[in-house]
Amino acid sequence: MPTRDHILRQLADHVGDDTLRRIFPDQHPDTIRSLLLGRQPPAGNLAPAAPPARTTPADNAAGRCRLFTDGASRGNPGQAGAGAVLLDEQGEELAARSVYLGACTNNVAEYKALLVGLEEAQRQGCGQLDIFLDSELIVRQVQGSYKVKNETLLPLFRQVREWLDRFETWSITHVPRAQNARADQLANQGIDQRHGAASL
Repeated sequence: MPTRDHILRQLADHVGDDTLRRIFPDQHPDTIRSLLLGRQPPAGNLAPAAPPARTTPADNAAGRCRLFTDGASRGNPGQAGAGAVLLDEQGEELAARSVYLGACTNNVAEYKALLVGLEEAQRQGCGQLDIFLDSELIVRQVQGSYKVKNETLLPLFRQVREWLDRFETWSITHVPRAQNARADQLANQGIDQRHGAASL
């Protein structure tokens, strides 16, 4: 007969994000999975709350910004991290984020890294945002060139589009991995730390 711990592990491993959101609307799915497995929930997970209101030129402190994000998953799916670097128009680093995500696929990690970066860009008051990722899939999906067919990615895609609507203007561009080294470093650092978000 299956033990209680075995049943909880099965729930954590096999219940989809959409189902967990319906059952626990106020919690992030990764937080629920961590609780089911008796682990400390990752502090870096994004709550499903609505993004803040659109910035206006009057309260835009940083003006035009450049955002580089990357997600890493060791095992795909496996232990994952997110990295985001925000630069001002002159290329000076405004903020960097390194977040441990728990276990997820690489594509999920890429979307969550983008969400971390968008949140930081709003916090810094960026009104115009140029985004750079080395994941061509995510870039094409956000641009609308590719449809999002994966049920796990769809709610993350929708969250990204909601955040993007809060900026005055935005663009998203695919870049080679070599041009995204800082965000990649932060994503892997998030996995190594495994204790939530760190602002650097």
